[in-house]
Amino acid sequence: MPAIQLIVGLGNPGAEYEPTRHNAGFWFVDELARRCQQGFRTEARFHSEIARCVLEGRECRLQKPQTFMNRSGQAVRGLTQFFRIPIEQILVVHDELDLPAGTIRLKKGGGHGGHNGLRDLISQLGSRDFHRLRVGIDHPGHKDRVVDYVLKKPGKQERRVIDEAIDAALEVMPAVIGGHMDKAMHQLHSPNK
Repeated sequence: MPAIQLIVGLGNPGAEYEPTRHNAGFWFVDELARRCQQGFRTEARFHSEIARCVLEGRECRLQKPQTFMNRSGQAVRGLTQFFRIPIEQILVVHDELDLPAGTIRLKKGGGHGGHNGLRDLISQLGSRDFHRLRVGIDHPGHKDRVVDYVLKKPGKQERRVIDEAIDAALEVMPAVIGGHMDKAMHQLHSPNK
């Protein structure tokens, strides 16, 4: 399996959005950068904040699109074209309504499930075959409440279980970046996680 060259965290830029559920992808890459002792820098030509991360001798880029969620694909397309990163070497980290808070899942491909960031990525990249790390944020119960829900801050207990799930996913990142996706999935999805 090819190594991962790019990890994209999905979210919305700006301090007012930082603590909201829709920014779970940003929370993940922020913590990964911190563990790699790297900071993000603004790269205007890619409409993004970018960091580099080396895990167990393998390097990958971290990207936080600054285009707002529904135009994430524009930023990712620009960077992947410039560095010639193949679709199957991209991991996209995003909030997932269809998973309970505190659940985190790796998968490859699939639809957008109504997620505007994924919808734009699939449209801009012309493929759905990138890897996803889905960070469960739970569902508000009715589709009419989704927009308000994802743009709100989770409660203290909810944020704690999301952070614990992110920690568990960070543990498997060396395997993910090394291209050992099956090993990472087994470790992350096993019942004691």
